[in-house]
Parts: sequence; structure tokens; C-alpha cells
Amino acid sequence: MQVRSEDLTCCRSGVAILTGVTFQLAPGECLALRGPNGVGKTTLLRTLAGIARAGGGQLSVDLEEVAYIGHLDGVNLLMTVEENLCFWSEIFGQKYDQSAISGYSLEEFASLPAKFLSAGQKRRLALATIAASGREIWLLDEPATSLDRSGIATFESVLRRHCAAGGIAVVATHTDLAIANSRTLELAPYRERARRIVSREMDPFK
Repeated sequence: MQVRSEDLTCCRSGVAILTGVTFQLAPGECLALRGPNGVGKTTLLRTLAGIARAGGGQLSVDLEEVAYIGHLDGVNLLMTVEENLCFWSEIFGQKYDQSAISGYSLEEFASLPAKFLSAGQKRRLALATIAASGREIWLLDEPATSLDRSGIATFESVLRRHCAAGGIAVVATHTDLAIANSRTLELAPYRERARRIVSREMDPFK
């Protein structure tokens, strides 16, 4: 199992946002995607997840092993915390495991409808559904959004265990994560390259 991107072009609404993205991840590795807002972190994650089509280059990722979380939490507000986790476990073909709820310290809210959770608690629930997925490749878009320091520490602990067990993670984040075997990919250079290419394509005098 691996995630490999070679000279990848990522597009948004048919326009190249990133060009030349190249990296390779082996089991146990975590890649932090960095860059200013709008640089293309979400676009790259959606391409890796198979939601957006690549505009060029090569991409190798087993989509059957991917669990993706975007900016939205993806929880059913009318269902309880435990019902949400049971639902997503079933969607991923897994048997519900209590460790999913305890991993993010949500035990006391197990029977509470998700609509009564705070923003940070909803985010912890969303992250718990990823932990319950049984998937080896986690694609996480700003996972620390709305989390307090304790929540971030808990997330880091879960992510460390995932990678230590041979999992792979790609995380778009503005937060420095304390994760072993983690490296950073700055996306700004790939964005600038895409801008130059688009500019040349639109130049009538080229």
C-alpha cells in the first residue's frame, strides 16, 4: 500500500490550480499539506480521494482504503453520537467498536443527539467516524477546526496510533502536528507553476 503522486495536475472547475505535484507515502507516514488559504489544499485532497478528476500526471492510491473528511463534519444532527458512529461503521463495512467513541472522549455524549453538541464536539465526532472506518489511508481537511488544545492533543494521539499501525495520512492543516514520520509539502510553488501555465495558455501572442 502506498500513495504516489507524480507530476499531478489538480483542477477546480476545469482550471488548473496545482501542477507538478509529486510525492510518495509508504505505510506509517503522514504528509502535512501547507500553504495559504486558496492555495489548493482541498483540491489536492479531493483529487486524491477520487472526488475530483486529475488534469494530468499520475496518481496511485487505493480508493477502497480511503477515508476522507472535508470542511463539513458529515454528522446527522438528529441521530445520537453512538448512532452516528454505528451508521458510519456500517457504511465502511465495519462492526461498531466502542474504541471509536472512547478515542475522542465522547462517552458521556453517546446517547445525546448530535445537534446538541458544540462545534468542537461535532468535529471530534466527525474525526471518530474516520477512526471507525477501518481504512488505511486517511485524507483530512483542516481536522483541527473548532478543536481546543485538548481536542488537538487527542487527535494527534489517534493519528499517531494510526500511523504506528501502518496507516497513511495526508492532512491539510495550518497547525503544527506532533506526529512521527511526518513531513511537510508546501503547495505554493505548485500553485505558482499552474498560474504560469494558465497565463501562457491565455496569451494570444504566445
